[in-house]
Amino acid sequence: MAEYTLQQLADHVGGKVRGDANLTITGVGTLQSAHAHQVAFLANSRYKNQLAESEAGAILLSPKDDEGSGISHAIVVDNPYAAFAKVAQLLDTTPAPAEGIAASAKVSERAIIGDNVSLGEYVVIEAGATIGANVSIGAHTHIGADVVIGDNTKVWSGVHIYHQCQIGADCNIHSGAIIGADGFGWAPENGKWLKIPQIGRVIIGDRVEIGASTTVDRGALDDTIISNGCIIDNQCQIAHNVFIDEDTAIAGCTVLAGSCRIGKRCMIGGASAINGHISVCDDVQIMGFAMVIKAITEPGVYASGIPAAGHREWRRNGARFRQLDDLFKRVKTLEQQQNDNE
Repeated sequence: MAEYTLQQLADHVGGKVRGDANLTITGVGTLQSAHAHQVAFLANSRYKNQLAESEAGAILLSPKDDEGSGISHAIVVDNPYAAFAKVAQLLDTTPAPAEGIAASAKVSERAIIGDNVSLGEYVVIEAGATIGANVSIGAHTHIGADVVIGDNTKVWSGVHIYHQCQIGADCNIHSGAIIGADGFGWAPENGKWLKIPQIGRVIIGDRVEIGASTTVDRGALDDTIISNGCIIDNQCQIAHNVFIDEDTAIAGCTVLAGSCRIGKRCMIGGASAINGHISVCDDVQIMGFAMVIKAITEPGVYASGIPAAGHREWRRNGARFRQLDDLFKRVKTLEQQQNDNE
């Protein structure tokens, strides 16, 4: 079990200690559940009334919230939520995907394995693959031919990484993810479908997280690219030749159709769908359940999902929506008549 003094944690997050700098901290918790050797955080002033009842050993909070808080031990920092994330990383108790190299792991003699690599039961690594130092790969994962995985990356159980794909350093690939399957490329001819071989790759940068059961298709000719620092939630579909720029976040069940381009620092809400061959500029926020069918060229917040309503109201509104085109034509006719009369 890791443990740190309050001063060590404050130094790590760039904050200031108030109280006992030598207080030992061994874990993290919420304001309501933390105990005497855990640290909690207050990121929203609405919950300041919970400070009096919290049994946490120390609290991460802003200078404003620290004023008059009455708590004995604190780390005062400008961004308590980010500070909490950094502390939680230090005190993380999540086990690695694997420890050591299992006897059942199958590694090609033509693969290159770095120092301190861990391979779980029945891992398969094909010829030409290069696995960096300190990589940990969980049970029943398949690493295809000529795949490259950078240092310190974690690949959890049941992941399949197809041939020639590249994954950077310090990534986290969760169970069930499929990296490099064929994109949906077909050509019609006389009512039949002709498959177009997908010969591109998937290129994933450093510090990228891919959620459980997310699929990232390989490019048709060029590569599908996920840039440094991106975070992609569970059960997302990233189609062939998509480009996602740095530090973009994509929530669960989102679909990015083929060849769309997403800018830097975008945030895409869950269950959204982005049409193929369009671009979204930097610093865009797309609300959940949105459908994006044309390019977004200005930063800002965008939404298109229809909120749930009572069934009768929904039916009435649905009927009125079907009448919208007729209503538009009637209004145009009335406007024209008004202009003629003038």
